[in-house]
Amino acid sequence: MPSYNEITLAKELIKFPSITPIDAGIMKFLEKKLTAIGFKCKILEFKDKKSKPVKNLYARLGKSQPNFMFAGHLDVVPPGDLKDWTVKPFSPAIKKNHLIGRGANDMKSAIASWVVAVNNFVSNNKKIKGSISLLITGDEEGIAINGTKKVVDYLKKKKEKIDFCLVGEPTNPNKLGEMIKIGRRGSITGKLTVIGVQGHVAYPDRANNPSNTIVRILKELKEIKFDKGTKDFQPTNLEVTKININNTADNIIPGIAKATFNIRFNNKHSSSSLKSKLNGIFKKMSKKNKSNFKIEYHVSGEAFLTKPNETTYMIQNIIKKITKINPKLSTTGGTSDARFIRKIAPCLEFGLVGKTMHKVDEAVSISDLKKLTKIYFEILKNYF
Repeated sequence: MPSYNEITLAKELIKFPSITPIDAGIMKFLEKKLTAIGFKCKILEFKDKKSKPVKNLYARLGKSQPNFMFAGHLDVVPPGDLKDWTVKPFSPAIKKNHLIGRGANDMKSAIASWVVAVNNFVSNNKKIKGSISLLITGDEEGIAINGTKKVVDYLKKKKEKIDFCLVGEPTNPNKLGEMIKIGRRGSITGKLTVIGVQGHVAYPDRANNPSNTIVRILKELKEIKFDKGTKDFQPTNLEVTKININNTADNIIPGIAKATFNIRFNNKHSSSSLKSKLNGIFKKMSKKNKSNFKIEYHVSGEAFLTKPNETTYMIQNIIKKITKINPKLSTTGGTSDARFIRKIAPCLEFGLVGKTMHKVDEAVSISDLKKLTKIYFEILKNYF
């Protein structure tokens, strides 16, 4: 059995400039590492006409049930202006007991911790009663079309049963051990276009200004009280993210006004029920203002909750024992690939502290990285 160190492995993974959807050879590298431990690996490449090809990896050690899966992503966001970094983003370095590099936090280090934990566990347990698997995608930071969603479809077709899944996203706000995610809010984006009649500002009676209509619509949207939240979820919230009137002259009433909004919703709603509610408002306001409208929706995911079970509480207790913090079971934050995995298995999310993800000088505490490996090792030991 090879000897692994989570810091060395995290550094090796960070060196690959795997900016979504570029693979840069990282899946092949991880495949070699996992094969050496005893995993059977399959690199799954998916593509379609509208999006670029993405490489994903499914690896399994063992053939029997239960099958405990770890899920994560090796793709990263772009580093931004390199001059702002104190190190080269893909040449990781340790400074002040922190490993710095793009993906150090989100989430190459957590994958390194898991691989080391599995290696240590398998070294001490030659025969495990069950299987350990990994689902690693290269399309979590992107449009998520050719990543986990398609791997889940592949696993369904293969009748591959997953009994529980741990997603290694950085779930902790400030300290390791603060938070486990047991669900996520749904996310729906709406792109609204209001069509009026263009004209001269001096003759408003001959025109129909769509900006008036869109402002009234957006005011009404913001005033909706969707709900008061639930025991497990925050209240549903709508935010306007763009307002665009592409008018090059000051003496023209525009013909078209556009706006984009996003709703993060709890499990009191579905994307269908929200669309129906919003479409009613658009129709009513457009009719009142004698305008026409077009609306396009993009649903990133529905709200979901994994009801805490024996495994959830076992993981919670291990985290508390190692970090001396009792982790909160939470559904806050954005979407994650758990929204796809929950269709085939109960899952929760636990990883590093997310303070620096997507930032310049993205970093992980060396101490946290070592503790995370211990937590993952203890989870495997207790589960099996």
